Amino acid sequence: MNNAANAEKRESPAGPPCNIAVAGLGGQAVLPAADIIAGWGLRAGYDVKKSEIKGMSQRGGSVACDVRFGAQIHSPMVPVGEADYLLVLEATQVEPNRHVLRSGGVTIEPSLVDADKLPQKKALNVALLGALSAHLSMTEQQWLDAVGSAFAPKFLEANRQAFMLGRASRNKSGERQRATVGGKRA
Repeated sequence: MNNAANAEKRESPAGPPCNIAVAGLGGQAVLPAADIIAGWGLRAGYDVKKSEIKGMSQRGGSVACDVRFGAQIHSPMVPVGEADYLLVLEATQVEPNRHVLRSGGVTIEPSLVDADKLPQKKALNVALLGALSAHLSMTEQQWLDAVGSAFAPKFLEANRQAFMLGRASRNKSGERQRATVGGKRA
């Protein structure tokens, strides 16, 4: 896994775009996870572009989405080697997708979340979004609003709990996973 301490935040409207790659297998809600990220970016006032590669998703095959946001985004595709964050919903998809991550980028994978504590196993994608949110400057409430807009009211509380579990996740050393800004811990 990449060292989050060496990552720099890329979310300033005046700076370079922030590139997030989301990968997993069909049925893991990769597309809804990318939709939530895109919704968050739109709420924050960024120009947002999203692309999807579904492949054999209906048969448990690989699924990948790119989400890019910033002041002005021209292409929805994250160039190879330029993803700031690689959010992976299935551990077997880390290596096949690692090539999209830039040097110093951050990998967010299922091992960051204790799946036994999830209110529903299907909420892993939202828990990992919670882990991603710890790297970005939007407020917790802004993220929760984006999550809330993606689910029917009867599913909202379980997904809120999953998001908060992911947001509080710790890496294996027990240190909260965060990117750096200007060489300082965020």
